[in-house]
Amino acid sequence: MHPMLNTAVRAARRAASIIQRASSNLDHLTVEKKGQNDFVSEVDRAAEQAIIDTILEAYPTHAILAEESGSRGDSEYTWIIDPLDGTTNFLHGVPQYAVSIALEHKGVITQAVVYDPCRNDLFTATRGVGAYLNDRRIRVSKVRELSEGLIATGFPYTRFDNLENYINIFRDMTQKSAGLRRPGAAALDLAYVACGRYDGFFEFDLKTVDIAAGSLLVQEAGGLVTDLNGEEGFLQSGDILCGTPRVFGQMLSVIRQHNA
Repeated sequence: MHPMLNTAVRAARRAASIIQRASSNLDHLTVEKKGQNDFVSEVDRAAEQAIIDTILEAYPTHAILAEESGSRGDSEYTWIIDPLDGTTNFLHGVPQYAVSIALEHKGVITQAVVYDPCRNDLFTATRGVGAYLNDRRIRVSKVRELSEGLIATGFPYTRFDNLENYINIFRDMTQKSAGLRRPGAAALDLAYVACGRYDGFFEFDLKTVDIAAGSLLVQEAGGLVTDLNGEEGFLQSGDILCGTPRVFGQMLSVIRQHNA
């Protein structure tokens, strides 16, 4: 394992231990509302600090971009951190959330970790080396037709100006696929595409911290990742589409009918 990836794994496990200890005492957590349907708890902040401390102990000159504390430092290396992707699930006791950590080097994501503490699923990737689940090499599924594909998505939850467009896409994708799922943690949705549990995923208006690690997992597992127009820049826009090489193109065709 690459030394920087090993550091990310160590940081993710440390954060996960904080999250899981708190999961048995949810009624006593302090929760704040950052915006509409956007929550943060003391657990998010403690887990994030544990990740940052672990990373900066190993790489004190590296920069940080984190969900709760924002950006700090100036370096060609930037760690992109979501300490608890799926906070709303976590706060309701729904066991679908993850720690997501990515490393960007000169504008390119090179290392990725998505850790699901509920299932002890550790997804990792190094650019050019491949993607892994618990040390086993993973690939996207072999599904070739959207009609046979299980697709994940995320409903708009903080901004609703694009809701009608999304509903139209959702309707058509539902009719043309084998089924849609909305689990509520984008990092895990991407990881599930990478290991073949889902055949595709799309969502509007995510944050860089939600998708940086997961996007590399999909790419290293042989999948395609773009924005909703089939272009680069998904990390900046937060609009993301990914899938197996054949299913991806069919999903893009459906989305383009409504997203021109």
